[in-house]
Amino acid sequence: MFSNKVAVPSKNSSCPLNAIMPAYHSSFNEEPDVRQVGNMSILPIKTRYRGVAPLADPSQPDIIDETLDLFRANSLFRNFEIKGPADRTLIVLILFVSDCLAKIGSSRSTPTKIEATKSLNTLSVDSFPIPGDANFALNAHYAPAAGRADAEFLRSYLTQVRQELSLRLVTILYADGDIPSKWWMSFQKRRFMNRSLGA
Repeated sequence: MFSNKVAVPSKNSSCPLNAIMPAYHSSFNEEPDVRQVGNMSILPIKTRYRGVAPLADPSQPDIIDETLDLFRANSLFRNFEIKGPADRTLIVLILFVSDCLAKIGSSRSTPTKIEATKSLNTLSVDSFPIPGDANFALNAHYAPAAGRADAEFLRSYLTQVRQELSLRLVTILYADGDIPSKWWMSFQKRRFMNRSLGA
């Protein structure tokens, strides 16, 4: 199990150097009646992409909003205590955001918004490992799907969520024009828990 306790020094307070600062967990961990595949939550999302994901209330934040809200803060942590099935979904999505930023950052020239949208949508639907696959980086903390049908469902769900997440990420990255935000791109080499999905 990951630990969620990280020692951080305090510059402007009387807190000791070994003060404890927790990472941020998903607010959907206690959501009732949520389907799980393995031990990951299949959470509703707001999207126009077709797929198997249940649709979320458009007036309420979904797991994608939460991922984008928590990405930069949680990227600073190397340790994380999984407190529920929604945390496992959150972890996978945060790591995917890292892969998206790395994809944009590795381009020979800075991509325009249109170019980034195409590139990240391609990344979203490219083959990727899921819990139980030999090359899934976090198998020690994730249960595999119960069978082939569940595995195919999980892969379809994550593909749809990745597409929507990459679309919203581009909107944030290019909010000020046709050049990605330097503030967001400064996180391209930070890896939550020092892990990567290998994208």
